Amino acid sequence: MASDGRTVERARAGAGALIALGVAAGFLSGLFGVGGGIVVVPALLLLGVDQRLAAGSSVAAILPTAVVGAVGYAISGQVDWFSGALLAVGIIAGAQLGTFLLARISKTALFWGFVAFLLVVVVSLWFTVPERSDAIDLTVWTGIALVLTGGITGVLSGLMGVGGGIIVVPVLIAFFGAGDLVAKGTSLLMMVPGSISATAGNARRKNVDWRIAALVGGAACIASPVGIVAATAISPFWSNIAFSVLMVAVVLQLVVRHVRSRRSKPAS
Repeated sequence: MASDGRTVERARAGAGALIALGVAAGFLSGLFGVGGGIVVVPALLLLGVDQRLAAGSSVAAILPTAVVGAVGYAISGQVDWFSGALLAVGIIAGAQLGTFLLARISKTALFWGFVAFLLVVVVSLWFTVPERSDAIDLTVWTGIALVLTGGITGVLSGLMGVGGGIIVVPVLIAFFGAGDLVAKGTSLLMMVPGSISATAGNARRKNVDWRIAALVGGAACIASPVGIVAATAISPFWSNIAFSVLMVAVVLQLVVRHVRSRRSKPAS
């Protein structure tokens, strides 16, 4: 249930826009192995949805989308189940740590450090072109690194407001030697337990509009397999290029949001 009548009314008036939004988010989810929140949350805000409801409804919509996407990649054998489980353990713990750190660290310094990290990853994607058959070489140290990667992703996702896929997919490709499809399928698998946990918490706080979640999530589930087919059809090189463009768009969105929030704060 929404927190005010105006929000619900405006959201209901945009059912067609919500379905179109779900189609776009689902396609991107299947194509890149991301949740789609980088598109859903800003769009819901433009539709007049309260920010907390937008974030909570987006996570609820991402849950079935991630399940459908993970199953789609798994059917073609493009999911590393063990790596996904290790990442999920880390990301759930990291999300809790992120909540703890939120009021205790300089968010401005963290923000610009995160932006710099994303830009380094963008550059690395232009020099690291995986073979489609590449797989993660699992050892004890790799397993520890995957849990730590999930933990850092959970912290950054909670503090920066971005989905884990935008971090995990390029990291699996650039630093763990995964093929592009395996990285995307494993990323979607990783999102499932985290989305369940986050949706349960948001539901308890009444930060989910279930109608929005159903319309966006339902449309996204239908479009996700189309994105998977597109991901399979393009080469790893062009997949890297496309993902780097998406990451640049995310960085620009984060910078604009950060600058606007700084300007809106009253001078002390």
